[in-house]
Amino acid sequence: MGLVVKDLFKQYGNKVVVDHISFELPKPGVYALLGSNGAGKSTTIRMTLGMLERNGGEVSWNGGPLNFDTCNIGYLAEERGLYPKYMLMDQIRYFGELRGVTGKTLTDRIARLAERLKVEEYLYPEKAAQIETAAGVRVDSAAGGKKLKKPKARTADMLSKGNQQKIQFLIALLSDPELLVLDEPFSGLDPVNADILKDVVREQIAAGKYIIMSSHQMEVVEEFCTDITILHRSKVVVQGNLNDIKKSYGRVNLILKTEQDASAEIKAVGAEILTEKENEYRIRVTGDDQAQQLLKRLIEKNIPVVKYDLSELSLHEIFVREVGDEVSESNQ
Repeated sequence: MGLVVKDLFKQYGNKVVVDHISFELPKPGVYALLGSNGAGKSTTIRMTLGMLERNGGEVSWNGGPLNFDTCNIGYLAEERGLYPKYMLMDQIRYFGELRGVTGKTLTDRIARLAERLKVEEYLYPEKAAQIETAAGVRVDSAAGGKKLKKPKARTADMLSKGNQQKIQFLIALLSDPELLVLDEPFSGLDPVNADILKDVVREQIAAGKYIIMSSHQMEVVEEFCTDITILHRSKVVVQGNLNDIKKSYGRVNLILKTEQDASAEIKAVGAEILTEKENEYRIRVTGDDQAQQLLKRLIEKNIPVVKYDLSELSLHEIFVREVGDEVSESNQ
């Protein structure tokens, strides 16, 4: 039965911040919650997990109530949740023990995840020394070099925003959760570290985990998620299977490259040129019929076609189409 979220409702005074939102994750996979800033994504997540009181609605896990006692949950919050002045290893062990992971199991999981997420140097001083030596920062005093102080274990405030994110992701995985909730998991990460986290998410998917992901990075959502909900101003504006949603908008994106100018033929069939560079065009068509009409016209005019790629709207384009205009108006 998995996760069922039904009719969640939340308001502060007269302001409704989550307006009767429902969704299901009946089998392992990734479900995406998307929305403009302030749309209600994080509030929905917190109510789902029981961290925030609901004014209405129900959440169930395998037919019973969802909470940290009935389900092994891993949660990566959007906000930084580390204590800045405390040793990272002490915090990690503390959070692990809160989730019931202790002893050698905890030690081994920390070591494995630290290696997987490439944060060993921040948790193990001896590893930091090895890395510094290999990089030429630390020299061998026996060979006449200046002896440097032994590296100390790090506190959270000594790490960059991205590395703090990786530490929090490590903590979320310590209990080997059944349900993993990731609120903006790739925020603040450079491309290299984003790829590391993506690989770990893929491993969690392969292991049969249930995952809820909230992200502003639409290409990441398209890569991982099968079902989505788009929220705007506390309400659901788009919901369902991502492939079905994209099909419903039709194939309207056309990439065309020709060996000579084709702009007149594109305009003649009523298609819209979005961008143009050296006889390569990004075109908006009304659908398959108009695209085929353009191709036929190019052939009749003996204009050689190098590339012809007709595709559906991207998730980014769907998002902008559904909420972009209203977001722009509300910001003005």
